[in-house]
Amino acid sequence: MASRRTLKAAEAIREVVATSILTDVKDPRVRGATITQVDVSGDMRQAKVYFMILGGEAKERNALRGLQSAAGFFQRKVARRIDARYTPTLQFAVDEGVKNLMEISRILAEEKSRREGLETSEEAEEEFEDEFETDDDFESAVDEEED
Repeated sequence: MASRRTLKAAEAIREVVATSILTDVKDPRVRGATITQVDVSGDMRQAKVYFMILGGEAKERNALRGLQSAAGFFQRKVARRIDARYTPTLQFAVDEGVKNLMEISRILAEEKSRREGLETSEEAEEEFEDEFETDDDFESAVDEEED
């Protein structure tokens, strides 16, 4: 379990990087990236910064390259914010958890619409069957339509 100190440092790093992306970074590859979480090692020497960006795999790769190239800039900002013996080395990674959550939501929505479509066709079939009391009523209605 992470200590209170590492949790506070992780939150401070997340705030600094997220704010810097919004206000200071001019790199268009990084625009639109959202910092989702930060994991700081127990010795506070490394921090893994997870992000997400909408737009597909190519945009994620470009954003990752942009964030990695700006890592030194972010580390200087973090050094000013947190009071620690070492400034954590920042490593960036795409947050797969958010991507998986979005995929699960999409699958569930598709399944829900598919089931609603089945229920609608079953209800229509039941209404059609309920319209005729017996098979003889149905056959006589069919015969009348043919005539």
